[in-house]
Amino acid sequence: MRVQIRVPATSANLGPGFDALGLALALHNEVVAEEADGVLVRIEGEGADRLARTGDNVVARGVRLAYEEAGRAFKGCALTCLNRIPTARGLGSSAAAWVGGLVAGNALLGEPLSKETLLGLAARAEGHPDNVAAAVLGGLTVSCVTAAGITAVSLPVPRSLAWVVLVPAVTSSTAEARALLPRTVPREDAVFNVQRVALLLASLQAGRPESLGVALDDRLHQPYRLKLFPWLPEVAAAARAAGALGCVLSGAGPALLAVVAGDGGGVARAMEDALKKAGVGGSARAFDVDATGATRRIL
Repeated sequence: MRVQIRVPATSANLGPGFDALGLALALHNEVVAEEADGVLVRIEGEGADRLARTGDNVVARGVRLAYEEAGRAFKGCALTCLNRIPTARGLGSSAAAWVGGLVAGNALLGEPLSKETLLGLAARAEGHPDNVAAAVLGGLTVSCVTAAGITAVSLPVPRSLAWVVLVPAVTSSTAEARALLPRTVPREDAVFNVQRVALLLASLQAGRPESLGVALDDRLHQPYRLKLFPWLPEVAAAARAAGALGCVLSGAGPALLAVVAGDGGGVARAMEDALKKAGVGGSARAFDVDATGATRRIL
């Protein structure tokens, strides 16, 4: 049996929702998988020149993890990975790899594992649930870690909004970006973010995009990460001047995510120009939201 898996790119945090919010975007990696003796990995597209083609490949590790969870012996798999999600940019490429492998392995096994189980496995492998929840469920996801596992809810997003992603021509390490964050924060900053996460969710659900300019502000992670991305304020200001309701780091960066009521073309060009003036190359484009999450098809 051969299966084809399709997994969306994801943007985590959305400003104030640190390690809690994720958004699935209509940019997809695809995996074709079948059982084999040993592990064979073919890679096309993003990361083809540097990603592992052995059992150390994250997609292959995801397949193996599904077999182990199901109590089945893993002899190997043949994988063809078509990668469209840029790596090390803050768009969930690692989450997509784990989810793609887990969903592929589960499909090859006849789907003994529930979606909730797959989500928990992916979150444990990835280290946090925000990106993997959006990759599995689609839409705008709210997720949290509990003693029993991961609790996550997917919410619809108004179709009138465009989500513009600027991908700089530089990479960033999530571990490095996390190392900049303090262990404790002032209570005022915690309250600031709680208020804005609540306002962000309420604004989207009530169809009140005019509130997003306030709701996307953050004090828990972005101010500390300016050391890595000193051009962030200028690019965000250019996005807002061109009509964006707000502009935030995508995950741990360096990609930026801007939200626009209507067409995002002008905002994309403004973000590219501002980044270029800062001496960094990059490209921007608008994406729809992927409302479905990871899907599988038997070939």
